[in-house]
Amino acid sequence: MAVPKRKVSKARRDKRRSSHWKIEAPVLVACPKCGELKLPHRVCKACGTYDGRVVLAVDEK
Repeated sequence: MAVPKRKVSKARRDKRRSSHWKIEAPVLVACPKCGELKLPHRVCKACGTYDGRVVLAVDEK
């Protein structure tokens, strides 16, 4: 069974773990119908379309 020969220092351990918790900004794409920014694979809140068809009835203001 593999056993570590030496204790891994806190600095080395933390350097290895440093990239695991990076926060990424959400990716936004333009809606093909209205051009409003939206999350990919979600219904557009501005026009209510998804994949080229109307899914939500949106009130025009």
